[in-house]
Amino acid sequence: MNVEGKNIQPIDARASANPTSIIHKKKKVNSNSIQYFLLLLPPLIFFIVGMIIPLMMGIYNSFTDWDGISLEKNWIGFSNYMEIFKDEMFINSFKFTGLFMIFNTLIQNVAAFVFAVFLDSSIRAKNFYRTIIFAPVLLSPILVGQIWTKMYGTILPSINDILGLSINFNLFSSPDTVLTGLIIANNWQWIGYWMLIYLAGLQAVPKDIYEACIVDGGNWWQKFLHITIPMLGPSITICTIGIATGSLKVYELIVASTGGGPGDASKSTIMYIYDSAFMSQRSSYASAMSVVFLLVLLIFAFIQLKVLRKREVEL
Repeated sequence: MNVEGKNIQPIDARASANPTSIIHKKKKVNSNSIQYFLLLLPPLIFFIVGMIIPLMMGIYNSFTDWDGISLEKNWIGFSNYMEIFKDEMFINSFKFTGLFMIFNTLIQNVAAFVFAVFLDSSIRAKNFYRTIIFAPVLLSPILVGQIWTKMYGTILPSINDILGLSINFNLFSSPDTVLTGLIIANNWQWIGYWMLIYLAGLQAVPKDIYEACIVDGGNWWQKFLHITIPMLGPSITICTIGIATGSLKVYELIVASTGGGPGDASKSTIMYIYDSAFMSQRSSYASAMSVVFLLVLLIFAFIQLKVLRKREVEL
């Protein structure tokens, strides 16, 4: 192309005239891809070795009669899975775990949300209150179980003696109250964790939106209902799914406090799977229960995510 006496080549012509630059760029891209892959390789190997391979082995074992010790494995098909739905102990443990999850999800969500709103205000010493509420999160569930066993068994009953009351504080001693006792202990530990997530969500809400609402004549309730809750949609999703799935997997707290008792009244699904695998030496049956429980967790989390995400869009 000749413009005012100057010979200007098209871009493609100039690029084709210098093929070494193209080759250099391609080599650079390939080199970067190799570097990224090498960075991802170690965690990928750990994920495959620590997650995928054991999962595949567990699924295979669920179709055998393996006892967890011997080398002999006989293929028995779906017998273990058929037994699960006839196992009254599994059904009872699943019911207990479901109730534990429902009450935990409701109480922790509401309590964490209320604490977050309260501590996001301009009250004095709010950092101190945040620390106090969050502190139990730093404890292990084993220690929390032991603390509340001592609370229900010794410390709180001594209040009866001091005040001359007759309140039954020993919640772990009765099948009718053991669920309540575990829910109190679990909520005492984890409310502070979810409170911080709600608190972070509240602090991320632009102040301009609240100011515009005030200018338009909105009151506190209207700001809370039409601004705060919709803006906290992602936080609500994270907390609800996290609390629910965590409650379904409860194990350490029960082992350290009730041991699944009184009787089997507080035996969770994870605890029953563990007992079947290592106490009863029925690893194949425990593997089948694990597969069923994993599917339930995935389906439950997927439904929750779909419903809550749809709710976020609507809000």
